[in-house]
Amino acid sequence: MKIITRDVPPRAAWALEQAGLHPLLARLFAARGITAKEQLDDALSLLIPPTQMLNATTAAKQLADAMAAGQRLCIVADYDCDGATACAVGVRGLKLLGAPMGWDKVEYLVPDRVTDGYGLTPSIAQRVKQRGADWLVTVDNGIASVAGVRAAREAGLNVLVTDHHLPAVIDGAVTLPTDCTIVNPNQPGCGFESKSIAGVGVMFYVLLALRAELRERGVFDAKTQPKIDTLLPLVALGTVADVVKLDANNRRLVAQGLKRVRASAMPPGMAALFAVAARQPAKASAFDFGFALGPRLNAAGRLADMTLGIECLLTDDPGRADELARTLDGINRERKTIEGEMREQALMIVEELFDESEEPPPAITVFDPDFHEGVVGIVASRLKDKLHRPTFVFAASGAEGKEHELKGSGRSIPGFHLRDALDLVAKRHPGVLLRFGGHAMAAGCTIDEEHIDTFEQAFAQVAHEWLDAATLQRRLEADGVLDRQYRRPDLVDTLHAEVWGQGFAPPVFCEEVQVVSQRLVGEKHLSVKLKHQGDQVDGIWFGHTEPLPSTVKIAFRLDADEWQGQRRVRFLIEAAEV
Repeated sequence: MKIITRDVPPRAAWALEQAGLHPLLARLFAARGITAKEQLDDALSLLIPPTQMLNATTAAKQLADAMAAGQRLCIVADYDCDGATACAVGVRGLKLLGAPMGWDKVEYLVPDRVTDGYGLTPSIAQRVKQRGADWLVTVDNGIASVAGVRAAREAGLNVLVTDHHLPAVIDGAVTLPTDCTIVNPNQPGCGFESKSIAGVGVMFYVLLALRAELRERGVFDAKTQPKIDTLLPLVALGTVADVVKLDANNRRLVAQGLKRVRASAMPPGMAALFAVAARQPAKASAFDFGFALGPRLNAAGRLADMTLGIECLLTDDPGRADELARTLDGINRERKTIEGEMREQALMIVEELFDESEEPPPAITVFDPDFHEGVVGIVASRLKDKLHRPTFVFAASGAEGKEHELKGSGRSIPGFHLRDALDLVAKRHPGVLLRFGGHAMAAGCTIDEEHIDTFEQAFAQVAHEWLDAATLQRRLEADGVLDRQYRRPDLVDTLHAEVWGQGFAPPVFCEEVQVVSQRLVGEKHLSVKLKHQGDQVDGIWFGHTEPLPSTVKIAFRLDADEWQGQRRVRFLIEAAEV
């Protein structure tokens, strides 16, 4: 592990400090590309306007017409947290905006991970038609569903696709669904600057455009218009949980959502999820969204039915919300057990690929007949983190009649575009990949079991060609030394209150410390007492069992715990350079 200190442009740090920011925050923000205090303004008025998102205005006019005509809408959701929150935002938002006209004819449908697979399929389109819908609206999916959209149109449905994923590439050309309206900043011709917006953010932008359209039609005025900013806690949750880059626009969406959560202005289901996760909404952070609420919603889509998660986010009954949140918490516990068993089995398989004295191969592919397809993505992420290699984990499909198929989920490292790698494998080995899609850092594919060896070799070959020694070197960017004057609980709270995440990394400090003592707790966490700039500080390294040398350079985050009524700072160790 190589710990690298981020550069801090001195002029930017000085300008931020002169503008009134705390010196520590000024340094951290400057290292993340912030040059002026105005860039940190999270006012809603500074959001990119919806008119800049291609077809958002068109979609708004179509939805307004559908409402006026009393037509029925059915939202086709996805089974992850982004899809669940996007669906909840869509249902809540459409009903909210339709209320002044007495319109509330919107329902939803969630594909089954096992039997339906990902995206809008022809069979799902038929189910929407059977429900009596006039409009099929996708959230967080649909951009690559060429056949599904065609089937929906042939069934007489109007189709609105809202998505943020990359379009399909067929025979080397970008291919979009036809005869429908598409709202997706990543489609050709869209000039919307925030290409990293989550699916829930796209749906929220469609609602912003719809509100403007209904206001223009005189349904309500600026004073009486429905307050769709009440949906921002859901937007923030889905944005963080989907691990999209927190550019300026996404940071504003998350910041606004957090403000409302801290003021307890959120749906009962979110409050219930905070409760079962033993987190305090008044001190909510993006970390809570990504590591407490998000996993509990995702667990439903992985092991059960995401309808449970969406119902939790839709209900206005606190009692029902509590019941559903407890159910989701139980499913998440089951997910953790399955994941732990799969991770151990996967590590045993990987250990057979190379000796301890050797470097891991350039890419990792793991399959076991007993793996659960709903958890392969998490296990791939764990293996990628441990080995610092692009990793695919496969499980047998549980769909009837498709037992011969394997469903794989992959995670990558910086410098290796996973979806492009799959595209090259598909070109070199036609027929091996039945389906594939995704992003640079995460992707999925389906293959026949008989082709697993071919895939493993082809994937490794691409990695061998694309990855050099520098890319394969595990690196961690840190923020340098933490001055002892900043080692205070109140500054821990100040740091936690800011919006950090993908593309705007949370603060990680690094420096050499002395290890006074160390011991294992819970058999899998290393608890240490450190000498930091002359003072003793407690620290813990979760999930790490190897002892540290007496003097070591560590990378650590700041946390505060309470002991005998007093709050103390402790270091959460992220890495050590040994």
